[in-house]
Amino acid sequence: MAYSKEVVERFEGVLKDPTKYSAGRFDPNAPDIATGMTGAPACGDVMRLQLKLNEDEKIIDVRFKTYGCGSAIASSTMFVDMLKGKTITEAKEIKDKDIAQALDLPPIKLHCSVLAEDSIKQAITNWEEKQKTH
Repeated sequence: MAYSKEVVERFEGVLKDPTKYSAGRFDPNAPDIATGMTGAPACGDVMRLQLKLNEDEKIIDVRFKTYGCGSAIASSTMFVDMLKGKTITEAKEIKDKDIAQALDLPPIKLHCSVLAEDSIKQAITNWEEKQKTH
């Protein structure tokens, strides 16, 4: 199984400069932060995604922390790029196939893009729940 150039560049980029690729975290208790976390029991990959939103529900910043293979980490950096500047409504339209296609993931690694989509869904659910209490 060969990784695409995009996967390799993103994975190596995170290793060299995690901040540039938005690896890290926000305070999950902050009112403008939404958090989603998912995992894949079969392979042990875990992704945490955090969205920073403004009053118009536009995603102004993103952070992730992923424990997993190079494809999982590359998928995380890809969804960061796809999410920045989007509204919650637009973010809901991002699907695992979009991430997989952008990274040219091999079939055996498609679960990484599914985890990424699931993390987005979890973060949006967290945001919607926070809005009910504020």
